[in-house]
Amino acid sequence: MNIKKSILLRVRLAFLAVVVFVLAVVYRMIDVQYVEGELWRQKAEDIGLDYKTIKATRGSIYASGNDLLATSLPFYKVAFDPSLVSKEDFDNNIDSLSHLISGFYRDRSWLEYKQSISKARKQGRKYMLINKRTINYQQKQMMEQWPIFNKGQMQGGVIFQKTDQRHMPFRSLARRTVGYMKEDEGVGVGIERSFNDYLAGQDGEGLYQRVAGNNWKPVNASSDIKPEDGLDIHTTIDINLQDVAQNALLRALEKHKANYGSVVLMEVKTGEIKAISNLTRQKGGGYAETMNYAVAGLNDPGSTFKLASMIALLEEGDIKLEDSVDTGNGVKVFHKKKMRDEGYYKGGYGKLSVQQVFEKSSNVGVSMLVDSIFGDNPQRFIDAIKETGYGKLLDFQMMGEGVPYVKNTDDESWSGLSLPWMSVGYETAVTPLQTLALYNAVANDGRMIQPIIVKSIQRGNEPVKTFKTKTIQKRIASKSTLKKLRVMLEGVVERGTAKNIRNSHYSIAGKTGTAQKLINGQYRSQRYYTSFAGYFPADKPMYSAIVVIDDPTGWNSYASGVSAPVFKEIADMIYSQDLDIHAEFESTTIAEEGTFPMIRAGYYDELRQLCNELGISNHPEGEDLEWVRTRVDNNAIKWRRNHSESELVPNVQGMTLRDALYLLENKGLKVSITGTGRVRKQSVSPGKRIDKGKTTITIELG
Repeated sequence: MNIKKSILLRVRLAFLAVVVFVLAVVYRMIDVQYVEGELWRQKAEDIGLDYKTIKATRGSIYASGNDLLATSLPFYKVAFDPSLVSKEDFDNNIDSLSHLISGFYRDRSWLEYKQSISKARKQGRKYMLINKRTINYQQKQMMEQWPIFNKGQMQGGVIFQKTDQRHMPFRSLARRTVGYMKEDEGVGVGIERSFNDYLAGQDGEGLYQRVAGNNWKPVNASSDIKPEDGLDIHTTIDINLQDVAQNALLRALEKHKANYGSVVLMEVKTGEIKAISNLTRQKGGGYAETMNYAVAGLNDPGSTFKLASMIALLEEGDIKLEDSVDTGNGVKVFHKKKMRDEGYYKGGYGKLSVQQVFEKSSNVGVSMLVDSIFGDNPQRFIDAIKETGYGKLLDFQMMGEGVPYVKNTDDESWSGLSLPWMSVGYETAVTPLQTLALYNAVANDGRMIQPIIVKSIQRGNEPVKTFKTKTIQKRIASKSTLKKLRVMLEGVVERGTAKNIRNSHYSIAGKTGTAQKLINGQYRSQRYYTSFAGYFPADKPMYSAIVVIDDPTGWNSYASGVSAPVFKEIADMIYSQDLDIHAEFESTTIAEEGTFPMIRAGYYDELRQLCNELGISNHPEGEDLEWVRTRVDNNAIKWRRNHSESELVPNVQGMTLRDALYLLENKGLKVSITGTGRVRKQSVSPGKRIDKGKTTITIELG
């Protein structure tokens, strides 16, 4: 019993001792942290120790094909602790090291470098900056092989202090869209700013020691907190289409000496932005991306707004496309102010159908129609437009979207002039992207969707967050109205103000817009904000786009001659590269399968010899045949000349890959191949003029 009491007493004493010890430790921690904290912090500062931020590596930004749009590259400052190097190693290799350093930086002689390093070693300095210039990763790897440095930090004394620098591999391409972020100032633009919370990562913290020259040397303590690198942003931008769009816009701006321009290319079904460019004229000449007009640039849209007016008219009024409107001599007076048809010929258009009013972009015709239906209740017109979703924020992924302004009747600035002038695109303000969303909705069976430019946020290959298409408005108008709108938009290109961009290969639907610029509170004639918005191919829309060019100069400063051609240039390039847009190759252009399934096109002498050996009746149509296509006539084959002019793209559909490659490459074309078998499609239409060494053609085999 006494033994048990003795053991219990000892246990209690031991437990009490542990409790007292823990309490003492806790007390001391509190005392050091709060009571004596300032004292110890001052001492730490006196001996040169301090915790400093270790910057996280910023995430990268990618285009849709995983092309890098922006990334952080590691650069290094080279420092040295000569006290760590053994005497033998230092004496044997300092000359060689000094020669290498001098040869690399080329700012001081090798002897000067040797003297400064030897002096630092003699003084016992533990840190010296070799050179203020930073080096890249490849140069760092090279230096790690140099004498002394090849022993590493602990024995060789070399210190590579990492610092990240932002790099854009495609330089000016999509520069303003990608943007920048000045983290120290907390300011930035573009995707870099809009997605900074994801890109920035989480900074770490490390212990540093102050050394000579007020420099800080990392201690590499176990208490260091490692930074967490930023996430990667994957965008919808197609780098090839971005290049096409930006160059087409630049050429137009230079040609017309315009103030600025913007272009947005979007997929109809997904709302994914494939290209977006904004170029501003610089004081010293040339153009650069300094502002995202597509997203933030508010302006009177001009005649592209007439699409919204037509939606309101067709939905609210009993109007048919065949109905007539007498526009007279192209001038109409509303409340003592004249409304004119821009660029109207002498005598005016006279009597026009509703469809012709839209095709010819008659201001008088549209305003008369709107006044006749909504004159007694203007708010009804405004409500009809807003019900489509047009004139509302898109809640776009990037910061800085311009707040649209569509005037209501209770606005202080409302007057009797507001309704007719609003109907043709004045006294209102929208961004190009907001206008594009409306035109895209017409192409997308009436469904207005939110444009997107970022598809996913990823850590490596693992998605952290994905973005899908969102619907803003399920249907902007009835099916019958949408059908009429498409007819009118196609008519603009077929017969109207944009007939100069009509072509025989594929159809375009769209609308020109030429708005007088508002300068110092007054609209100025001969100073225009031009635009073209539309989609293509019109029968099966795949892409929609808007082109804006501000204040062009020259004799033709209307949208038809300024913005519309840029749209067509972009569309032509996409058509030439995207086989999915092309109509199926008509069966009449190749021999019917069945009797002669494999004899379709190729080299005449070889095909004729093959037919003769097989006993197949064949006859030439014409003389001096070289490359031919086939035509079946009963049980015989007729040979037809395939092509002639050397500067034109030949028709290789139906040929073997060998023949097609020989023919195309000998004409100076760059050839890309997909699939196996014979040529089923070609991306560049036969008969198109060849730009040798620059024209690329894709052939699809099947």
